[in-house]
Amino acid sequence: MALQIAQAAPDFTLFSDDRTPITLSEQRGSKVVLLFFPVAFTSVCTAELCSVRDNLKMYEGLNAKVFGISVDTVYTLAKYKEEQNLNFPLLSDFNKEVSKAYDCLYDTFAFGMQGVSKRAAFVIDEEGGLIYTEVLENAGEQPNFEAIQKALQEKGEKIL
Repeated sequence: MALQIAQAAPDFTLFSDDRTPITLSEQRGSKVVLLFFPVAFTSVCTAELCSVRDNLKMYEGLNAKVFGISVDTVYTLAKYKEEQNLNFPLLSDFNKEVSKAYDCLYDTFAFGMQGVSKRAAFVIDEEGGLIYTEVLENAGEQPNFEAIQKALQEKGEKIL
């Protein structure tokens, strides 16, 4: 069932590319942008994550932390992060539990791969509530970064 705006974001703990456990509920006090992506080292995923890399100061200026999530291993994500000079954590959902909880998992993806994360974006406010959700069926598309930025800005304006 699709997640809805204003509901609590499902909590999780995943290991990052540097093998550090990251727990969503421990990020409270900051906004969080979760970017699920299908597979490291692919063209659209690379374009998406490099765009975030190049604009990370904007997210930080809006008190937001960004995390990329895929079903790749921590070792694959570490190499990918290094090669692309990514400046935010990539989290391994190798067991697919978080992708399932966020209802963004393909049954079947390219080349017959099963259980790959859909490209999706979720923005979570400082209290852990969802303020933006976007799950894309077409992996060739990127999230609406303007809408993500607007959600981050609007939530900040309401709090002030």
